Amino acid sequence: MDPMAFTFRTATDADATALVALVNDAFEVEADTLTGDRIALPDVMERLERGSFLVCDADSGGIAGCVYVELRGETGYLGLVSVASTRQSLGLGRDLMATAEDWLRAAGCSVCQLWVLSSRPELLAWYGRRGYRVVRKEPFEAVNPPPTRKPLRPVHFEIMERPL
Repeated sequence: MDPMAFTFRTATDADATALVALVNDAFEVEADTLTGDRIALPDVMERLERGSFLVCDADSGGIAGCVYVELRGETGYLGLVSVASTRQSLGLGRDLMATAEDWLRAAGCSVCQLWVLSSRPELLAWYGRRGYRVVRKEPFEAVNPPPTRKPLRPVHFEIMERPL
């Protein structure tokens, strides 16, 4: 697929419902580890107030992917890297990461941080190939606000960082 068939932009409140559908589609793979949906509309709206979703629009219509970014001092947070299940393996995840890292760098961040569930070794390896390293572990309940989903088996977060 032609990478020029996609454009990147910052999401608006009007994108919130589509973001919920996209993120839940992309995170369906976690259904054997956690109960419920990955995200709900109130959470997206709250994230739009404290950070930004960078989205990748497909020229054929709809949002093909997104990533959430938030400024936390010199450390930028990146999360919810999501690519529609019908558009995976096209390099969009890599492009979303680069877009998010550029956004955080331009905002003055010197470090990028992300949190990965321990039950997702494929993601730990994928981020590792992009220069991220595990710096610490946190219990699943450590996120603020606390997660609404419940683990179906023991999991924790692997906090990964890389310099920008």
